[in-house]
Amino acid sequence: MTDIEVPLAPPLSAASVAGRSFNEMPLSPRLLATLQQLDYLTMTSIQAASLPIALAGHDLIAQAKTGSGKTAAFALAVLTNLNPRRFAVQAMVLCPTRELADQVTQEIRRLARGEDNIKIMTLCGGTTLRPQRASLEHGAHIVVGTPGRIMDHLERGSLNLEALNTLVLDEADRMLDMGFYDDIAFVARQCPAGRQTLLFSATYPEGIERLARQFLRNPQEVKLLEQHDGSKIRQRFYEVKHEGRLPAVAILLKHYRPVSTLAFCNTKQQCRDLLDVLHAQGFHALTLNGDLEQRERDQVLIQFANRSCSVLVATDVAARGLDIARLEAVINVDVTPDPEIHIHRIGRTGRADEDGWALSLCSPADKRRVGAIAQMMGSEPEWHGLGSLQSGNDSPLVPPMVTLQILGGRKEKIRSGDVLGALTGDAGGERKFTREQVGKITVTDQSTYVAVERSSAREAVRKLSAGKVKGKTVKVRALED
Repeated sequence: MTDIEVPLAPPLSAASVAGRSFNEMPLSPRLLATLQQLDYLTMTSIQAASLPIALAGHDLIAQAKTGSGKTAAFALAVLTNLNPRRFAVQAMVLCPTRELADQVTQEIRRLARGEDNIKIMTLCGGTTLRPQRASLEHGAHIVVGTPGRIMDHLERGSLNLEALNTLVLDEADRMLDMGFYDDIAFVARQCPAGRQTLLFSATYPEGIERLARQFLRNPQEVKLLEQHDGSKIRQRFYEVKHEGRLPAVAILLKHYRPVSTLAFCNTKQQCRDLLDVLHAQGFHALTLNGDLEQRERDQVLIQFANRSCSVLVATDVAARGLDIARLEAVINVDVTPDPEIHIHRIGRTGRADEDGWALSLCSPADKRRVGAIAQMMGSEPEWHGLGSLQSGNDSPLVPPMVTLQILGGRKEKIRSGDVLGALTGDAGGERKFTREQVGKITVTDQSTYVAVERSSAREAVRKLSAGKVKGKTVKVRALED
């Protein structure tokens, strides 16, 4: 395919496109009925801007953050293009991680539930190839997976893409950050030349343009200005010397006392250094980095999402795709040189009906970067001094929940209800827990994680160990950093 010029479309205001009804789109009656059942009544900004382009059959580059509704935008286009009576892979979605692939698969299944027997398969690493190959032999309409595992199946001949009409690259910038360019290029070359390609990305690094020039045909571009409600996200900047950044994070945490904080560093080494500083002061903190195995990464995300870890320290690369429902604060340990990334960072707090703090530590050398951020956001930066905070509460933050790990998961047919029943029911001579004392329950292939109130954690371990889950005795332990 020859190189093409990718025109940069002017950014759209979110307010100018959001709020339109799905009924305005050329969708099938079954899809519209499913959307009604799911209470998807009006489109989000990215859906209203990108869905008409995708349904018209054009290639698309859409700049959209996690949590903006982009999955439904491309899923509706994929399902519209699908012929359920043709039992062959007609659509493929590439995702950077297994957890995102699982989320995408679940969302497509929800939207496809009114359609005729559509089979959707997830193809990711972390599990053996053989069961996936056996499932592919029985056929699938849509595959969702990570580039490396999709490439494995293509090389082994277990995945046939001759019938493919839609290729989706989800969170393409993150896939590039993770070094997947060559894998994506290999997979794209195995797809039919006449396919439609939909590319979604939170940011627009140079590699995205390179991908677009090589694998998209005259793409239309949608770029939405990310806007934050100033009344929900309260942003403050603190000037510190470079060597004072890490101790300053602890000062901010002790003053503002957020239940959950995402702290951004520009390097992995600084993440490790900050973790050491926080642990030394008694904070329950964890870090996300590219050196973690998938199982370790899953455990970190689960503990942070269920509020049994106070601070998650991460780089932008490690935190891509991270969407936490309740996040009281974001701390920028470093000011990022890219204003769009700064806006993307702080947009993770202050969601839905929640308020949030966006706190940034800046050395004198960072002033120019802060100016660029202020210009893009159209507001003057609010400067404060650390000195006024040092007299705050010095006691460390203690997360309200503790995560318990039960050995046994989906493979043992364990469900969330089984764990909740074991805790709230009469078993093992232990006291019953109330539903309010039990938090988020996450079931993975081999383990189940349940959050319980910190004051009841030991009793919960004792009750689960003494009783049975799914009719079997289980091993249970508390995860603490």
